[in-house]
Amino acid sequence: MSKPVVLLAEQLSPATIDALGPDFDVRHVDGTDRPALLASLADADAVLIRSATQMDAEAIAASSRLKVIARAGVGLDNVDIKAATTAGVMVVNAPTSNIISAAELTIGHILSLARRIPAAHASLAGGAWKRSSYTGTELYEKTVGIIGLGRIGALITARLQAFDMKVIAYDPYVTSARAQQLGVQLVTLDELLEQSDFVTIHMPRTPETTGMIGAEQFRAMKSSAYVVNVARGGLIDEAALHDALKAGEIAGAGLDVFTSEPPAEGGTARALLDLPNVVVTPHLGASTDEAQEKAGISVARSVRLALGGELVPDAVNVAGGAIDPYVRPGIPLVEKLGQIFSALAQSPLTSLDVEVHGELQDYDVSVLKLAALKGVFTNIVSETVSYVNAPLLAEQRGIDVRLLVDGDSPEYRNVITLRGALSDGSQLAVSGTLTGPKQIEKLVGINDYAVELPIEQHHIVMLYTDRPGIVAVYGQRFGEAGINIAGMQIARETAGGQAMSVLTVDSPVDDALLDEVRVAIDADVFAQIAITED
Repeated sequence: MSKPVVLLAEQLSPATIDALGPDFDVRHVDGTDRPALLASLADADAVLIRSATQMDAEAIAASSRLKVIARAGVGLDNVDIKAATTAGVMVVNAPTSNIISAAELTIGHILSLARRIPAAHASLAGGAWKRSSYTGTELYEKTVGIIGLGRIGALITARLQAFDMKVIAYDPYVTSARAQQLGVQLVTLDELLEQSDFVTIHMPRTPETTGMIGAEQFRAMKSSAYVVNVARGGLIDEAALHDALKAGEIAGAGLDVFTSEPPAEGGTARALLDLPNVVVTPHLGASTDEAQEKAGISVARSVRLALGGELVPDAVNVAGGAIDPYVRPGIPLVEKLGQIFSALAQSPLTSLDVEVHGELQDYDVSVLKLAALKGVFTNIVSETVSYVNAPLLAEQRGIDVRLLVDGDSPEYRNVITLRGALSDGSQLAVSGTLTGPKQIEKLVGINDYAVELPIEQHHIVMLYTDRPGIVAVYGQRFGEAGINIAGMQIARETAGGQAMSVLTVDSPVDDALLDEVRVAIDADVFAQIAITED
């Protein structure tokens, strides 16, 4: 039998090829040469890429044999994941390959800002000797505020503590026990901004975090403070940053990422490059020899697993491997339940039970535990979350996780419930199922409230005292704002008691409008859920 064909569409290290081993027919093509790429994909079983090769729907359709697309890096902007999933093609990346490099680049930006290294270099290289013009500041005994205490945030913490800096952090999903383990004091975002001499942000880019550092936040910071972003473009409002730097509201900024890359001529990001108190790099977070080699070796191993029919931990769209067809449709359902759980949780998670009830008890459902964790962390950490790092993220946060399976499911053939304990002492449970021949994903329970509605991209959940006229109040407010309610379920335990409304809406709702409606109906719980699909 002929060997499976593995296509290398970009330059990868010899170690990557060694990691593939002798079991494959390894071929090479220039992924930026579109006709050559499409022709080479025709009989490829796997393709390895970096950032230059576009694996869109056309490229995926070029091969009837393609089983896996492997991106030797973290980002997946050049891969059409939805088209790959539809075609049954697995997509893998290397989510942890660059975390040390990203942490070290953050330290580099902090040091560059503190000691004005780039400006001093440019001055001296230009023939000037102006020692007094580039007086800096020591890191010793200064306070650094880390927004997002995930794996990269923890690495930065360890390194800055070696400078005898005080580290404080804001992360609503990290427990105080985990922070104490790292030697970090958890504070509110407002407290972090007020106290920090350096602020570095390490959050995922979501509708909730986009622009989370803006004009109001800059006004709260010290005039001597610096802000650093090597995580995602758009987390910092670039126009507000420009204004704050020009006005002297903060001392400087270090940026590796931008809303538009490269920064467009005439745009706000481009204007930032002209300011003397800004240090910039062209998205170099993963640009080290070590990170590139780790990424190549990691995805080569994933390709071996995928083509060998085994479970692939770094798969971002399907788990892969020997998963029973009866179990597989539950994977995306459980990932969505995890995202819903995180959106509803009002304090950090301390323990999680993944309960599988019904006919699924006769199958190996261990992958559903991984899917639940992947969903829980998808929108709350800066790293790309996969089946391999999700358990590590839970372990780092001190979250106990159990998989519980039984045959008791009186209302549905199968029900999957995520039941967790939160650090404030409260409990949260979210349940879902698949119904009908089309296996429609449905939300069927939140805590003790029974609902049944298809899971869509945008939902709003409200808990309030049951009384006449509430539906009219929020219906009118959303209608006046042009928000279409596509579906609605109301559940209650007793008349006049607590009632829960779960709305399906066609578009995201502005935070100001949500707050207005929350106050108008005097809601005890009010959450917007935005489902992120691979």
